[in-house]
Formats: sequence, structure tokens, C-alpha cells
Amino acid sequence: MAGKNFASVVRSFIAHFVLIILAFMCLFFFYILLINSTASHAELQKGFSALPKSHFIDNFKAVANDGTFPMMRGIGNSIIVSTLCAAICTYFSALTAYGLYVYDFKLKKVAFTFIMIILVMPTQVTALGFLRLITNLGFYDTLIPLILPSIASPAVFYFMYSYLQSNLQLSLVEAARIDGCGELKIFNKIIFPIMKPAVAVQAIFTFVGAWNNYFVPALVLQSKEKSTVPILIATLRGADYMNFDMGKVYMMITVAIVPIIVAYLFLSKFIIAGVALGGVKE
Repeated sequence: MAGKNFASVVRSFIAHFVLIILAFMCLFFFYILLINSTASHAELQKGFSALPKSHFIDNFKAVANDGTFPMMRGIGNSIIVSTLCAAICTYFSALTAYGLYVYDFKLKKVAFTFIMIILVMPTQVTALGFLRLITNLGFYDTLIPLILPSIASPAVFYFMYSYLQSNLQLSLVEAARIDGCGELKIFNKIIFPIMKPAVAVQAIFTFVGAWNNYFVPALVLQSKEKSTVPILIATLRGADYMNFDMGKVYMMITVAIVPIIVAYLFLSKFIIAGVALGGVKE
């Protein structure tokens, strides 16, 4: 008995030690980012420092008060784009997955295969056609091309479809129909709440993906007032030698990760609740 208890303690110690190491590796880079955001450009040029400096407020003021650099406008644009992308993508992907999973029709397999084919198609392949389309529609240099395409996300659809396969009992849908519920009411009132853990996970991924997206905004945006955070960071990095300030770059990156952390903290409770409940099993 004593031997078993000792082995259990050793396993627990090893597990906790490994988790501490992994947590340290994940948080170390955030720590370095925060440290660098407190240093001036001259101090950063000297090399790595593990201790914070005294230029955090100076760097923030330098970024916020730069008349050629609309920081708050860029953050606002990114929040609008990322939030709408997360909401539109998760809802319509869940709705599409529900339709293909619950309903039987002749082209069901064809539709599923078509979506999977789109899944493996790189964004860069369709970039030229996409640019011509939004230009002809009058959407060039607007936020609409950054938001509207999120309504069709094959990767999120496939995740939602897989989640429904393992968590949705079709008899639940049949019972709701017998009770007189309409199809949209069934989805909105019954199915969508069941999918909250999956929706929360994909909302986080979609939000972060839209927040970090540089390729499409660089392709369709031209004016500084419409710039998103990655464009602004690239602008700072691309400044000429006389105006380049690494402290401002680190400060902008530090400010940029705050909304991502807030979004994760807000949505993580739904993931934890979904895991605790275990979903609706067949």
C-alpha cells in the first residue's frame, strides 16, 4: 500500500512539474513582450533584459499621440471586424452543419464533398479574383470584405459537423417537431445551446484569426482610417531608420493582445461548462 501511495505521489509530482514547465514556456514570451514594452529604443538596442524599465508610459504616449498613426481607430476597426467575423462564422457554420447532419437530400454527399474541397484551397489562390469582385461591388477600402467572407468557413463547418455527430441525438429534433417547433426555432432554442462549447472554441479561434489577419487587409485596405492592428504594426516596422522606434512596436503589440485575452476569458467559461455537462450523447 505504501509503495502504491509513493508511486502515485511520484506520478503526481512529475505531472505537475511538466505542467509548470509548459506554463512557463507559454508565459515567458508574454513576459518578455511586457518587459520590452517598458524599454526605450536605445535600451532595446543594448540587448535582452529580464527587468522592467521605466518607459512604459512614454511608449504608450508615443504610440497614442502619433498623428500619423491612428492606434485607437485601428484597434476599434480590428475589434469590429474580429467580433463580427466570430459571430457570423460560428452561427452560420453551425447552421450549415446542422442542415447537412439532420436533413437527408439527394445532393447531401456532393455538398459535403464540395465544402471539403474548398477547405484545402489556399486563400492566396483566389486573391486576384476576390480583389476584382470586391472592387466591382464597390467594397474596396472598406471593412466589408474582411467580414462578409467569414459567413462561409469550411474549417469551422467541419468542426461543428463533427461535434453534432458525437453530441446530438436526432430523436431530440424529432420530438421538437412533434411538439410543433419550427425548424429555425429548433436550431436557435435547442441545437445552438447544445453547441455552445464548440461555438465558444471556434469563436476564439475565429476572433484570433481575424485579429491577426494581415494578408486580406493589406490587399483591400488603403486609407489609414480603415487600417487594422496588423497593418499598423507593419507600418511601425516599416518606418524609415530615423523614425523607427522598437519601443513603440512592442507597445503596440502589447496593446494588441489585450482584446484577445479578454475574448478568451469571456468565452472560456462556456468551454468549461460544456465539458462539465458533457453534451447530449446518443
